[in-house]
Amino acid sequence: MSPRRATRRSRGFTLVELLVTLGIMGVLVLVAVPMAQVAVQRDKERQLRQALSQIRDALDAYKRASDQGRILVTIGESGYPKTLDELVEGVPDQRSPSKQNMYFLRSLPRDPMNPDATAKPSETWGVRSYLSPPDDPSEGADVFDVYSTSEKVGLDGVPYREW
Repeated sequence: MSPRRATRRSRGFTLVELLVTLGIMGVLVLVAVPMAQVAVQRDKERQLRQALSQIRDALDAYKRASDQGRILVTIGESGYPKTLDELVEGVPDQRSPSKQNMYFLRSLPRDPMNPDATAKPSETWGVRSYLSPPDDPSEGADVFDVYSTSEKVGLDGVPYREW
């Protein structure tokens, strides 16, 4: 083989080499995209768990303060907040001489599964009142629990509404 012919051959790839490379890259993309989608969903589920935990802890703290007489509760009320916004806006501490507000959350987290970015955080959650049954949560005079309004199902097979 002449030196001129050897340099021409080493200049580029053959069509077969390019097709094999493209095929390998296609297989890698087909594997990577679903894995990336699962990672995004897993991150949203982690955010949902954290948000539910924060809100539920704040609801429990509100109820404890109510049971201790630090929040004014009239006869017939459950001792839970009337709205989720009360957790952030605060309520007067009945034991404080100056009636300073007690706050239970710095800010209300959004439901990460709710696609409406323009809604207030309190509007992204479904709320259950103290008097509603657990198998059929409904709104009422207070906020006993929160749940996601998403109809989607989690990676564990449980609908987000039931978390």
